[in-house]
Formats: sequence, C-alpha cells, structure tokens
Amino acid sequence: MTIYSVYDQVADLLATLDPAKVLSMKASADMQIRFEELAEKSADDKLTKAEKDELDHYIVLERLMRLAKIRAQSGRVVS
Repeated sequence: MTIYSVYDQVADLLATLDPAKVLSMKASADMQIRFEELAEKSADDKLTKAEKDELDHYIVLERLMRLAKIRAQSGRVVS
C-alpha cells in the first residue's frame, strides 16, 4: 500500500457523503489566509522548516478534497 492509495481511500470515503455537502466544503477564511501567507513566503524562499511542513499539509489536504469533489460530482467511487 502506498500513501497514494491511502489518499484514494480517504477521498472515496468523503465522496460517499452527501455530494452537495462534499462539493460545498471549503477552507475557512483563517485557513485560506494562512495558506496565502505561507505560499507568499515560499515564493520568496523564506519558509522555515516548520512552515514548509505546514504548507505541504495544506497542499495535500487541498488535493485530497479536490479528488473527493471530483468523485462526488461524478458519482464515481473507486473500490
């Protein structure tokens, strides 16, 4: 099992929820602001290791939610 198959399993689980709820999920305003701060610091190459780790987590979660939304929208859940 790879980390990608774990992501697929979590995305599938999320996609089984009410599709409208999945499609309406979004980051809070505070999370969005923090992500933008980290992305800007990253572009300027000024992230600390802890900030890089935090940004990486935001990116993984964003990709996971995007995958879940695609699956919820299409009604497709991979088994």
